[in-house]
Amino acid sequence: MIKVTHFSKSYGNKLVHKNINFHVKKGECLGLIGGSGTGKSVLLRSIIGLESPDSGSILVNNKNVNFLSENETIQLRQQVSYVFQGGALFDSLSVFDNLAYPLKEHTQLSGPEIFQKIHSTLTQFGLADSAKLMPSQLSGGMQKRVGLARAMIMNPNILLYDEPTAGLDPFNTKRIQELIIHLKQTGVTSILVTHDMPVALEVCDRLALLLNGEIVEEMSPQEFFKSPQALMHRFIHGESF
Repeated sequence: MIKVTHFSKSYGNKLVHKNINFHVKKGECLGLIGGSGTGKSVLLRSIIGLESPDSGSILVNNKNVNFLSENETIQLRQQVSYVFQGGALFDSLSVFDNLAYPLKEHTQLSGPEIFQKIHSTLTQFGLADSAKLMPSQLSGGMQKRVGLARAMIMNPNILLYDEPTAGLDPFNTKRIQELIIHLKQTGVTSILVTHDMPVALEVCDRLALLLNGEIVEEMSPQEFFKSPQALMHRFIHGESF
C-alpha cells in the first residue's frame, strides 16, 4: 500500500532524511519511532503530498505521490487520512459540522445521508452526545477522538497517525489504542508516529527506529521483546547512541 524508496529531505543546510526505505502492506500498522526533531511528521506529510522529497520516491497504491495531477492528489487525500496530533478541528464549527465538512466537499450524499453517517461514526467513537459541542468545550481526549472520527468519515484505506496519544491520561490513551486496533482489524493500513512505546508495541505489526536521518532498525514487537540489546531498548531507556 505504501512504499518509500531512497527518500531524502533537507531544509537549507539541515539534513532531515537520507536514504529512507520502508513499506507498509495492506492492513498492516507500521510504528515510526525516534526522538523529537527526527522528521517523523515530515514523512507523514510527504506521503499525502504536503512535502516533496529532494530525491527518492513515495508510492501509494503504486502511484508516485509527487507526480499526481491536482485531481489525483484530491483522490489520494480521500483515500489517505491524516490524524493530526492536536485533532486540528475547525474552532468555529461544531463537532457535527467538523465531520460534515469533508462529506459536503467530496461526496454527493444528501442531507439525511450525511446526518446518518455522522451519527453512526460518532456512536462508534463514543461521541454520540457531543455532536452539538464546539471544540473548545471538548477535553483533549475528546478532541483527539473527534479528529480520528473525522479522519475515518470518508472511509479511507490508509490512516496516518501523528502522536494520537500525546498528552492523554491512561484512560483516554487506552480508548485511542483500542480504536486504532479496531480500525486495523477492518483492514485499514496505517502508520503510527509516536513516542508512546507501550501503545506502539500493542498496535503495531512492525516498528522502525529513525536515527540521524535513517531507519537504523526495524523489527516486530515479538522481536523487540526477544532482543534486549536492540537499539530500540536503548532509545526508550534514554541512553545515548
